[in-house]
Amino acid sequence: MNGVQVNQGQATRRADIQMLLATVIWGSSYLFMKSGLESMQELNLVAFRFGIAFIAAGLLFHRRLLNMDRRTLVAGAIMGTALFAAFVFITYGVQRTTTSQAGFLISLAVIFVPILTTIQHRRMPDKRLTLSILVAVTGLGLLTLQHELSLHTGDILCILAALVYAIYIMIAGKFTPKHDPLTLGTVQLGVAAMWGIAATFMLETPRMPDTAESWAAILGLGVLCSGLGYILQTLAQRHASPTRTSLIFSLEPLFAAAFAFTFQGESLTLQGYAGAALMLIGVLITEIKLPQSVFWRRKRPVLQSELSDQGAPGV
Repeated sequence: MNGVQVNQGQATRRADIQMLLATVIWGSSYLFMKSGLESMQELNLVAFRFGIAFIAAGLLFHRRLLNMDRRTLVAGAIMGTALFAAFVFITYGVQRTTTSQAGFLISLAVIFVPILTTIQHRRMPDKRLTLSILVAVTGLGLLTLQHELSLHTGDILCILAALVYAIYIMIAGKFTPKHDPLTLGTVQLGVAAMWGIAATFMLETPRMPDTAESWAAILGLGVLCSGLGYILQTLAQRHASPTRTSLIFSLEPLFAAAFAFTFQGESLTLQGYAGAALMLIGVLITEIKLPQSVFWRRKRPVLQSELSDQGAPGV
């Protein structure tokens, strides 16, 4: 029994490291997108990003693709379509706002997921979700309404990106337990790439990266942020709960802001930092399980048997 617990503990720690590495990688993606968009249009960038990611993943998992069934293909196509839609909004949004601000706004996806789940099941939101929404919206206002009481186009696009990405997370949560995750992940990258290529030819002028910096950005987005990042996420989620996963991924905007400050010299105003902090607090409220007494008092005494079952509060 102790051996099983040790193995589970090791698997959990390994999953935490994998998720943290994926979060750092995704934090750098906003920087890569900014650099790549200097010489390429948005849809063109999305096509290259997912095309390179699919090629890399396909080389690694080609045997799994050969044994793929129709149900996995359909599920991967649905996930890939949702993923493409999310990244269209993300890429257009990043082009029209600052790197650090985009990271914080897109992190709203972690709050949108429980909101959409509440709507889906037609139930009233609980007190913790209501509090997290109020805190996050307050932070959103401080972060985005700096000088005038209006949202910029880039801010609106990033908020829409967070909403669409939340829908993608819910779709992925439905399909991933029913299929081989690595095959599913590879298929979704291929479908997203196909949508990107089609949209590029219909709406833009396809072009290749023309500078070393652009190629570095595209390869970083494709191999690291899309390929390696999503593979790490898939592997990690085998040994981590959705709550633990979301909690670690909520650190992404902090890494995005750190990369933006280090490599682009971006910095927020004091009001912006206060808003960003409130948004992170709002995200954490949705993910950390607090004792019931924080929100309401128990209406009956706690039984001894309940005390023995509760243990320490977890995440």
